[in-house]
Amino acid sequence: MSHISILKSIFMSLHKTYYSSPIGCIEITGNEDGIASLYFIEGKRRTPPKIHPSLQECVTQLDAYFKGIRKEFELKFNAEGTEFQKKVWAQLEKIPFGKTKSYLQISKQIGDSNATRAVGNANGSNPISIFIPCHRVIGSTGKLTGYGGGLWRKEWLLNHEKGIVFGKQTRLF
Repeated sequence: MSHISILKSIFMSLHKTYYSSPIGCIEITGNEDGIASLYFIEGKRRTPPKIHPSLQECVTQLDAYFKGIRKEFELKFNAEGTEFQKKVWAQLEKIPFGKTKSYLQISKQIGDSNATRAVGNANGSNPISIFIPCHRVIGSTGKLTGYGGGLWRKEWLLNHEKGIVFGKQTRLF
């Protein structure tokens, strides 16, 4: 194996850390190319004593989000998905902090009002929760619908953001 191949494999490998949020443990993976995933997981994991530099800014911004200081994120993402999924995820990133959109609204924004179910599937496949805010997508009736981290977390995240926008703890749902 050449030195270049060895260096490429080192830089392409994913690093992992854990963040203890108010609503559970979050597993973060990524590398120099960006954040690959951010998932709520059950149980507690120990954060490594030293967080890999490629994940440090993610942890810092996530912490600021939960403290109510940060509303926007400035991170590189390296999520794997189909072109359609990436198109949907790009629309999710445009949903303003503290606001919600329906699956139908997202499908119209990508140019296909008949793609509501496919949008829902792409939303559910989002590997980078919170930063790509799939929790801000609700049903057309205004009700909360599916969330990989659990509906109670989706409700918490929406109420958290609404509380920051209005300067107090406000309950949406």
